[in-house]
Amino acid sequence: MTAALITETVKLRRSRMWWITLLGFTVAGAVGTLFMYIGQDPGRARKLGLLGDKAQLATITADWPGHLALLGQISSIGGVGIFGVLIIWIFGREFSDHTVKDLLALPTSRTAIVLAKFTVAAGWSAVLTLYLCGLGIAGGAILDLPGWSAGAATHGLGRLVAAAGMTLLLTFPFALAASAGRGYLAAVGALFGAVFSAQIVAALGYGAYFPWSVPALYTGVTGPDGQHAGWWSPITVAAVGVVAVGATVRWWRRADQTG
Repeated sequence: MTAALITETVKLRRSRMWWITLLGFTVAGAVGTLFMYIGQDPGRARKLGLLGDKAQLATITADWPGHLALLGQISSIGGVGIFGVLIIWIFGREFSDHTVKDLLALPTSRTAIVLAKFTVAAGWSAVLTLYLCGLGIAGGAILDLPGWSAGAATHGLGRLVAAAGMTLLLTFPFALAASAGRGYLAAVGALFGAVFSAQIVAALGYGAYFPWSVPALYTGVTGPDGQHAGWWSPITVAAVGVVAVGATVRWWRRADQTG
């Protein structure tokens, strides 16, 4: 397991994927800060050409609770794409680069290889989440947003981290899709399908029962009068992640790796 972890870490470090995902979260933090800047003074934003006359951003609450809640919503929606691409790359590259046979010839169990890939993906995703938290705090401090308190920060950052964690778990099935599809294409299709389905199911009012809609509902993306995640919703999200890991391990152990 240690050798597999080192190998997967080196692969990520020497790839472009780590800075691409880092750039994605940098943009997410910048967008959150921009929205708060607009919310502070919509008139100023319009003069600078940042806000159109019919834009809805003028109603945003420019304070610390609103800022952290917005970052949580951004992480729950955009995180599916960023974490999903990371998972798909980690598993799909072995087939696209035709290195899977060489990998499986090493004196390391297939279970250890799969678990190492999930561990590295989870570890880097945690770093990205903490990075977004740091960007959010820095952006709010620069704008001198009102409403700061230890309780508000703990609540807002806690929900952001929880939403990111649930989002990460929901990307684990894409590892199975990348493995069974022997590359990126099937997994990318599964990613798009999950995102599209989450929007449709939430619009129909059943988002609390559909795991891929839960993180966004948890962060209050539908507003105080909209849908909310039920107490059972995080359980379904955790179940998806656990089942996906088990199914991926089983596939790697049993599949005939000839490609």
